[in-house]
Amino acid sequence: MTASIPAPEQIRAAWDTLATDFDDLVSPRTITSGETLVADLGVRQGTRFLDVAAGTGALAIPAARRGASVVAVDIAPTMIERLRARATADALSNLDAQVMSGEELDLPDDSVDVAASLNGVSLLPDFDRGLAELVRVTAPGGRVVIASFGPLPQTEFVSFFMSAMRTAIPDLTPLPTNPPPLPFQVADPETMRTKLLHGGLTDVSVLTPTWEWHFPSADAYWSAVATSNPIVARLVVDLTASQRDDVVRVLDGMFRERSGGDPGAGLRNVMTIGIGTK
Repeated sequence: MTASIPAPEQIRAAWDTLATDFDDLVSPRTITSGETLVADLGVRQGTRFLDVAAGTGALAIPAARRGASVVAVDIAPTMIERLRARATADALSNLDAQVMSGEELDLPDDSVDVAASLNGVSLLPDFDRGLAELVRVTAPGGRVVIASFGPLPQTEFVSFFMSAMRTAIPDLTPLPTNPPPLPFQVADPETMRTKLLHGGLTDVSVLTPTWEWHFPSADAYWSAVATSNPIVARLVVDLTASQRDDVVRVLDGMFRERSGGDPGAGLRNVMTIGIGTK
């Protein structure tokens, strides 16, 4: 498996294909984590909040629930459709969702108080450009927040899956490590800190909390992780039914070992969260 960078239209199509399953299987967990992050940021009534590469609302939905004036953008139209549906279901008239690239925001300079992204900007092929756009649209004194998965071995949502894949399919081509896959390009806290400082931010801090996501079974986990990112989707698309079943059997054993025999288990993810002031 190579680390070649796809074109923007390929990225859009890949995420659009995953959007419905992503919304059903992944977003409920990311929104719960987003609620924690948004609360820690002190987002409240009147905060002008931007969620970039928002998916179906990991940060946008919690921020809107707290009364912020929210703009959420994503490159995939179906993600935005699902996000709008979530906002409508919650009667969140203070959330404006738009199809837009995180590398080229069609938003005014200095127009938000908090510009944030959870596993969004950290996935962009041109991270520095995405960061520059976050900084550009943030008002002086406002904050830029980028939350990314931490180092791969400490991100069990991915590492459990890769471990089971290697066990069940020994000749599997592993994910590249140099450079790392895009979701882990700023996983190292010092890399995150350096990027934010070079992006012109001050008072930069990097937090490394652990977020736990529970899955009721190995099969449910497989379904979620396989639709969580186009990289994983490409990794599993050519597996036979027998190979898929073998991987799930290995995962089931890992889950039961973690939980003391129960089929469900919590997977712990160390996050790397960079926060800076414009």
